[in-house]
Amino acid sequence: MEYSDDQAVAFDAVAEALLSAGIDLKNDSLLPQSDNKNKILAILGKAGSGKTLLLANLAESLINAGVELISGDYEGKPRKDRRTLAILAPTNKAASVLRNRGVQATTIHRILYTPMYDPEYEKFSEWLNGNDDRPVIEGLNEIALDRAALFFKNNKSIPGALAAAGLRGSDFIIGWKRREEPLDIGFIDESSMLDDRQFEDLKEIFSTLVLFGDPAQLAPVGQSGAMAFENVPKSRQCHLTRVHRQAGDSPILDLAHSLSDPKLSFQEFERQIEAISLKDDRVVLSQSVQCDLMARSPVLVWRNATRIRLIQAFRNAYDAPVDRLLSGEPLICDGIELPMKHRKKRIDLEARGLIKGAQCVYLGDGRKPGFSRLHVIGAEDPQVSAASIIKIEAPDQEEPFIPFAAHMGAAFVHGSACTIHKAQGSQWKDVQVFAPDLFVAAKMGREEAGIPLWKRLAYVAITRAIDRLYWVKAYKLARPTTPLHTDDLRSQVSNELTLEPLE
Repeated sequence: MEYSDDQAVAFDAVAEALLSAGIDLKNDSLLPQSDNKNKILAILGKAGSGKTLLLANLAESLINAGVELISGDYEGKPRKDRRTLAILAPTNKAASVLRNRGVQATTIHRILYTPMYDPEYEKFSEWLNGNDDRPVIEGLNEIALDRAALFFKNNKSIPGALAAAGLRGSDFIIGWKRREEPLDIGFIDESSMLDDRQFEDLKEIFSTLVLFGDPAQLAPVGQSGAMAFENVPKSRQCHLTRVHRQAGDSPILDLAHSLSDPKLSFQEFERQIEAISLKDDRVVLSQSVQCDLMARSPVLVWRNATRIRLIQAFRNAYDAPVDRLLSGEPLICDGIELPMKHRKKRIDLEARGLIKGAQCVYLGDGRKPGFSRLHVIGAEDPQVSAASIIKIEAPDQEEPFIPFAAHMGAAFVHGSACTIHKAQGSQWKDVQVFAPDLFVAAKMGREEAGIPLWKRLAYVAITRAIDRLYWVKAYKLARPTTPLHTDDLRSQVSNELTLEPLE
């Protein structure tokens, strides 16, 4: 492809670093491995500057040169001459965004702790990775193998492919181990979210690290605005400035980039939004939160108290009873609550898309107590029934109401509203930003790393929108125009994910 000047400079800088490490991208070849350690580069740029495109093309070039991509799901037998690449993100949410764009990414945690496979299923995994012949496995017919191959072709997940073949983690994973063998190259996306401890772990594992990050986003909580790439020497930083996304004509990105003006006030920014909304329907100045939109994408807020009030208002608008959920209510996966010895069950859930931050829609009760039928937005096989711990928070109540409480399983919070911090790393087609919260942040005059906090919050919030941005100006909720429904979701439900009881 034809790069912009800043992308070409960044590509050449990474290629030069890799050449000194023994990987020649220009000639698609591997050279004797260098002893150089802790070579770190940073590719920095705001939303739409082409970071993800550059990451994907660099990864493709490395694979063409003979470098093996390590996913964290499965790792082939080590070879003396093997060179490796892992594409990582700090959270499951951020990794899933990359995977949805065709980049085989995994989390930092998954690369630190890897599964050990039953020898019979090692053959299965080697076949999917193109390193072995089609296997013959007792209990798996040709149709099951074809399903697994098709899933892996689209998703590059070994556990997901095995689940598509009808297997559970307990069938093929015999244990877990902390990584002992080092890896060569690590690409870290969303590195603004990388905390100090994760960064130190990565430097122990990888000889070459390339950090891809957006300096305008929010830093990890507790690090006072400091980001990992700030300590990379300036000579090892490449800055992307040209806007590529949506052919560079996105009013959403124009608004995001206008926030870099140090003289811009909150009131002036709102006037910009109003002016753009009059000539482009991709930006909407709204006097109220749209209840209909909340059913599929959360309202983004700064304060947790605002989030809880909006959730309660959403449920009241649909006359949801206090003691149960309605079919069609949105949920956000808040993690997997399982003890360490049940890692295999965690893989079962994650293989179906139930990762932290995953957006789901509640479909109804499962066939067993504590189970819920769910539609996992964006998953290959989206409809599952899983053991659930669902928490509904209410204003002025210290403890949330829990309509479903399995002994262990996937935990959920209501998905009609979400804090901007939690939304970082995710994207939705339509996004509503609750401006009164950002106005409060502006009035307080708080800063983060020398930048007004409201600007960082606004930047992260509006860049979560892919197609349309709604800037909500008032504490109002528009009544829904239609009842909650699931007509837009596929109706086929997969086999239930069962969890063995604790011993």
